[in-house]
Amino acid sequence: MKVQEIHLVSRPQGTPTADNFSLVERELAPIQDGEVLIKNLWMSVDPYMRGRMIDQASYITPFKLDEVMEGGAIGEVIESKNPALPVGTKVSHIHGWRSHVISDGSDLTPIPSTSLPLQSFLGIMGMPGMTAWTGLFRIAELKPGETVFVSAASGAVGSVVCQMAKLQGCTVIGSAGSDEKAESLKALGVDAVINYKTAGDLTKALAEAAPQGIDVYFENVGGEHLVAALNNMNEFGRIAVCGMIADYNATEAQPGPSNIGLLIVKKLKMQGFIVMDHWQHYGDFAAQMGQWIAEDKIKWDETIYEGLAQAPEAFIGLFEGKNKGKMLVKL
Repeated sequence: MKVQEIHLVSRPQGTPTADNFSLVERELAPIQDGEVLIKNLWMSVDPYMRGRMIDQASYITPFKLDEVMEGGAIGEVIESKNPALPVGTKVSHIHGWRSHVISDGSDLTPIPSTSLPLQSFLGIMGMPGMTAWTGLFRIAELKPGETVFVSAASGAVGSVVCQMAKLQGCTVIGSAGSDEKAESLKALGVDAVINYKTAGDLTKALAEAAPQGIDVYFENVGGEHLVAALNNMNEFGRIAVCGMIADYNATEAQPGPSNIGLLIVKKLKMQGFIVMDHWQHYGDFAAQMGQWIAEDKIKWDETIYEGLAQAPEAFIGLFEGKNKGKMLVKL
């Protein structure tokens, strides 16, 4: 059968463009004993994928040129020669950016029977939700009643961080790039929202939003956001570094914050993390998140692009602030 794939055909210089990608059609061989054929239904685009487009050593292998890319996806088994995965089984895997994939089952996770929509396992019940939970509770060691600052607060990870912190009785300040996103965060109970595109001096804006200082900073952006957070941190504050999207498309090395010495003066803890290193705790996360959802205590947004051909546009949209919540592609 003929299948479609998105290939990386050139490495981006700065912000990716449509020219860096190509939609390719090819023949897929018949499945063998023990294998299944999966039709992808949903795929995820995530900021971390930008780093994989650079040919350099990192915590994950770079994408190769002129080959199909990969990323989180949800699919359905449509042909099976594996009795453990009958036709109709819904599975999650990392073989996105393509219409179909063949697997021996070792890299597939069956989706449990639940009333939640399938795509939630790419969002609130998947890597973004798990990332928010891990960073807030395992890395930042949030305590009830603290003051929390979240950058990129309207994104798939940040919006969940905000809500979980509110559930712990915390004061939450979020940063977002539009008044519309700010209003959506306030609707979730966020105490104050800074529109970083219009706020001017971020340090001053954050000081006004949190005159009591910041105990926890959930870092998604870097750059001036980190400078402002350091200036406003309380003693013994904690910074969980999830991402630094402000620098992902930089074409040369960016200077570090000039106030990094405040880590010493204020006795701060700043720790980066990769969520896959914590995946053994997924069961604990899923149980807690499932309970919050059942009790209608957590809400989430999705931005959906239709069709595999739109995947590059969806990915590029992450860096243009086009997503509210999780950015997804429906195949």
